Amino acid sequence: MLTSLAIRNVVLIEALDLEFGAGLSVLTGETGAGKSILLDSLGLALGARADSGLVRAGEAQASVTASFDPPPAGHRAALLLADNGIEIEAGEPLLIRRTVKADGGSRAFINDQACSAALLRDLGGALVEIHGQHDDRGLLNARGHRALLDTYGRCEAEAVATAHAAWRAAAADLAQARDTVANAARDRDYLDHAVAELSKFAPEAGEEATLAEERATMQKGARLSDDLSAVTDCLTGSDGGLAQLRQAARRLDRIAGEYEPLSAVLEALDRAVIEAGEAEDKLAEAAEALSFDPARLDAIETRLFDLRGLARKHQVAPDDLAALRDEMAARLAAIEGGEEHIAALEADVARKAAIYRAAAQALSAERQLAAGRLDAAVAGELAPLKLDAARFRTVVAPLDEGQWSGAGMDRVEFEISTNPGAPFAPLAKIASGGELSRFILALKVALAERGGADTLIFDEIDRGVGGAVADAIGERLSRLAQSNQILVVTHSPQVAARGAGHMLIAKSSDGTVTRTGVHALSDSERREEIARMLSGAEITAEARAQAERLLEPNGA
Repeated sequence: MLTSLAIRNVVLIEALDLEFGAGLSVLTGETGAGKSILLDSLGLALGARADSGLVRAGEAQASVTASFDPPPAGHRAALLLADNGIEIEAGEPLLIRRTVKADGGSRAFINDQACSAALLRDLGGALVEIHGQHDDRGLLNARGHRALLDTYGRCEAEAVATAHAAWRAAAADLAQARDTVANAARDRDYLDHAVAELSKFAPEAGEEATLAEERATMQKGARLSDDLSAVTDCLTGSDGGLAQLRQAARRLDRIAGEYEPLSAVLEALDRAVIEAGEAEDKLAEAAEALSFDPARLDAIETRLFDLRGLARKHQVAPDDLAALRDEMAARLAAIEGGEEHIAALEADVARKAAIYRAAAQALSAERQLAAGRLDAAVAGELAPLKLDAARFRTVVAPLDEGQWSGAGMDRVEFEISTNPGAPFAPLAKIASGGELSRFILALKVALAERGGADTLIFDEIDRGVGGAVADAIGERLSRLAQSNQILVVTHSPQVAARGAGHMLIAKSSDGTVTRTGVHALSDSERREEIARMLSGAEITAEARAQAERLLEPNGA
């Protein structure tokens, strides 16, 4: 519900703060007082095109701030806010602010977070419907008629959406499988050859690094083999160092007992023999590790060359050849079992398409029944609104299969015929603004409590009518206000008398500056305003008495 509206520097409005309550609120005033400015200001806040002509003369910018009760969870406005990452603190209002500069630039904010004008327009459409001569949203937008009919008829559309999603997913799986098989079939000869070649070669992940390391070790052994042989001969040959040490130790051992200082020399020689023996063992281990086998080295280099050549041929890393072989083998297998797999997927698609068609046809039947009930309900509202020559119908027509969706296979549009024998046409094509507003009112009454925006604004819905018709309009607005917040700009005293709140729009001038203001009327002021609406510039006693009579049924 719209709770307040703050307007700054919009055309003739310098500063204006309005508060709105539930139920029916009426706005009245002399022609030219500025009622359109008020609606233009609200429209600006709700995402209408920003026009620099709205900025009050001499001011840098205009601004409008609209405050709403926070929408409940699941409301279309709440879903829009959540989808765009805008949060509302518990108990805090929803604030929409729009500024427009004199040079034409504009900015939009939702709870002080900058947003696009498109988001503001979508959010505004979820919160408020403005019905007037130039309104192109709400009930005039045929794109929303299907959802309105479903809500009115309580049509079960969820099963259709679920079935459609399952059908589309199955169709996507089938298309992908067909593409896979088609692509694989085109390359079958190549795949046969490549898989055979790779399978024969049998590459392994990590093989390149293993081969390169073994080759480097053997190449190192080839370089060091002569030196290692020489070192081994120096150490272990018959005339080598180790043999000489052992011979010296044996001779010294025979004479060490005869001269005490030789014992220390013998111990040192024994240690040297032991160290030299360990060196001999380690040298043998190193020589074995660096053993050079020319045949093995040649095999390693050949394998490494072929491995890298295959990798270049298939444009992958050597370590990826094994995975490539498995992938190509799987593609070949897909060709072999592809037809069987595709047949199974085709059967699944056909089954899910049948489920969707059955659910969508059931929904279409529900919509046809709901359309009949809605047409009858609207027809019952037309005659009292001086639209007795008009006819209304809800068209539920089949869509082409390419247009089927999760919402079903129907196109829904509200159409009218304004005169006997005249063809039906879309609701938005009515020429008369007042006639259009009364059609909207009739439809809104029929759709009461069945969805749509919570706040409805009617601009001069009573134009060109009076008496019983104006009273019928007022009665229906009052009825609609039991479930919605209604704001109506009116010239009809019968409509004004139905309001729970009454605001007077007036223009004033000090000879230099002209301003538009809005004043909430007290009970006595309200009676006087309705009397003025009845009698014109000079308010007569009879007009005041008639105003009293109009206000009596409303408890004023």
